[in-house]
Amino acid sequence: MTNQQNQIVNDPKKEQLINVLDLLKYLLHHWKWFAFSILVFGTFAYYQYSKSPFVYSSTEVVMIKTPSNTPTTARITRVSATNYISVTDEILQLKSKELMRQTVDRIGADISYKVLKGLREYELYKSSPVQVKVLGKKTEESYTFTVTPLNASYVTIKSAAKSDKTNVIKVPLNHVVKTPFGQVLVRPSKYYASYYGKEIKVFKSPQRVIVDYFKNNLKIRQLEEDASLLQITLQDSSPERASDIITMLIRVYNEVTLQDKSRIATNTANFIKDRLAIIESELSAVELNIENLKIANQGVDVVKSGDIYLSDGRQYKLQKTKIETDMQLAEMMRSYLKNKPNDLIPNNTGLVDASVEKQIAEYNMALLKKNKLAQGGNTYNPVVVDLEEMLKSMRNNINRAVNNALNGLKIKMKNAQHEESLARGQAIKIPEKQRVMVSIGRQHKVKEELYLFLLNKQEENALNEAIVDENIRVVDPAYASESPIYPSRFKKVFIGVLVGTVIPAIVLLSTLILNTGVRGRQDLENVLTVPFLGEIPLSLSRKQGKGEVLVSKTGRDPLTEAFRIVRTNINFMTKDGLPPKVITFTSFTPGVGKTFSVLNLATTLSFLDKKVVVLDMDLRKGTLSSKVNLLQRKGTSHYLSIPSVCIDDILHKSDIVDNIDFAPIGAIAPNPVELLLNKRLDQLIAELKERYDYIIIDSVPTGIVADASIVDRVTDLTLFLIRVGKMDRRQLPEIQKIYEEGKLSNLAILLNGVKLNTYGSYNYGYYGYGYGGYGYEEDKKNLFSKWFKRT
Repeated sequence: MTNQQNQIVNDPKKEQLINVLDLLKYLLHHWKWFAFSILVFGTFAYYQYSKSPFVYSSTEVVMIKTPSNTPTTARITRVSATNYISVTDEILQLKSKELMRQTVDRIGADISYKVLKGLREYELYKSSPVQVKVLGKKTEESYTFTVTPLNASYVTIKSAAKSDKTNVIKVPLNHVVKTPFGQVLVRPSKYYASYYGKEIKVFKSPQRVIVDYFKNNLKIRQLEEDASLLQITLQDSSPERASDIITMLIRVYNEVTLQDKSRIATNTANFIKDRLAIIESELSAVELNIENLKIANQGVDVVKSGDIYLSDGRQYKLQKTKIETDMQLAEMMRSYLKNKPNDLIPNNTGLVDASVEKQIAEYNMALLKKNKLAQGGNTYNPVVVDLEEMLKSMRNNINRAVNNALNGLKIKMKNAQHEESLARGQAIKIPEKQRVMVSIGRQHKVKEELYLFLLNKQEENALNEAIVDENIRVVDPAYASESPIYPSRFKKVFIGVLVGTVIPAIVLLSTLILNTGVRGRQDLENVLTVPFLGEIPLSLSRKQGKGEVLVSKTGRDPLTEAFRIVRTNINFMTKDGLPPKVITFTSFTPGVGKTFSVLNLATTLSFLDKKVVVLDMDLRKGTLSSKVNLLQRKGTSHYLSIPSVCIDDILHKSDIVDNIDFAPIGAIAPNPVELLLNKRLDQLIAELKERYDYIIIDSVPTGIVADASIVDRVTDLTLFLIRVGKMDRRQLPEIQKIYEEGKLSNLAILLNGVKLNTYGSYNYGYYGYGYGGYGYEEDKKNLFSKWFKRT
């Protein structure tokens, strides 16, 4: 396919929107399919409605107790982390399988009783006439059987399964009886007498199955994003059972939470008690350490004793300094006494006591006196001599006193140094003692605080244990809807009708979309620019035995009117400014009604008192010649191959069609291409133009052999016949190519087999196409298919 052809096929300017009206007409044309489908699906939907059990909805509103919505006294119970409540967590807990299992077990919801009324089964939750107990069965086992009350003393039991051939068993009430289902005990209820002769179905479902059923049907939602109110909804075939399930679920949940809280409080109390005993023992040991440390410090604080030791050390240091000064003075005094024996001795030095100072003063007085007496030169004066002896004695005494003072100072120095060393040693030990004291004090503080904390928690836990409350409070008790929420008769039937409408629409539209054949004139106009000459409606008259020519001179039927339109349009297809006289019919494939169209168009042209001749140029088959019963006469093959044969020898009348001359094929030629290339064909057409107003040639399909293109040299107008539903739309670009390349002279399109709509006129719409018509052998169909297929 060339780019130009692709442009023609896909040109968006030539694409047209689907005509909704035509689409609706197409669907309404098959209204019987819609009626049948709606009837079937609507009936099935109503049957499903009548059979489906009613489903009810029960709703309860509860409040999750949180610190923000709990009274002040009870709020104390939520101080600890273990009592913190999350609404999301509570919702997840409420939807847990374990809670639902306990709920189902308490209510006995795994056993149900049903009675059939009409097509629908009704749940007998609290109105069952009997209560059946199968002894020795496990919770995960299942069984189904029917119980029929016979009289005030007996019931019958049999299997509910149709395939089970177990005999009917007569069982007395209030007695354990061995049956194929196990040990069965049947007890009557107050409704027993109302169900004589009625079968009651008893269903025992596995507990895990029924738990999953209720869990999946349980819906919990928060009424407001920040609120603690929850709406709990459960759907079930019994409204009373749905309400009981919700109520019991809340009760079980509160019991479980209370048990958890009590267990937590008990464990907490035991833990606190044990820890208090341990902390109390450790606290006593720390306090004993503090006591021992204070005893070691003689009751003085470690910090204060450190200050005392530092003060004593400083005092002993000052004392050493003073002693060192006194020792230096004593040494100076002793040196003075040694080196200056005749000089006055310094007094008031503070080295010796007052008696020595007095001796020094007396010595100095005696020395001064001696010196005065000796100034006269009388050194031998007895007084002077006595004074000298006395001074010598006094000086020795003073010298001994100084030496004794020096020795005493040395002893004091040694004592001061010792005391200073002791004070310094004690001061150095103070940080270590202080560190030990701080460590012990820290341990005492921590253990004391922990001890006080545990005492406080012990009181809180005791209070929690005393006033523990439920996590959930019921705001609106469970209430069930009076009318079932499912099934809805209107919805069921509506869906059935909707499905019954949609399915045939989908099938019909899918058939329409998947059909690749030419469906109508619109398909041609979307692709081709070839002139469109007209439409030939589908006719079943030939099948009804009315022959090949169906047009009439005075007829008003659609077929006759169509060929009149084609006849009129032919005059507009001029060649070199002249109306066409030689009209050739061709197509891509056989079986499109070409011979039928030739005969009826020729007849329509003859109604205008025009002389018309029809040439059968299908030298290979001679379909037209066979239709007009001229197959054994001389024809065009004789004229083209035998020079002695003249035109009059090949022109014949037919008893099938009046007022038209025919030139049959004659003998079937073995070499039709060579015959058609013969110049005698040109001579034949030229002479026929002189005799007749119209020459109509029934040629072979152009897509099969080359005959049609050979005959084209003598043609004024080529009518390319396309049959609805016969030709594939994907072949249309090839016709466009032939037209653009000019391979066929003055090409025009004639559409055959257009289906009439329900109103009896031509259907020019996009979807107004059909199958069948002249020259088309339909497959045999059964009566049912024909009833839906016919218009």
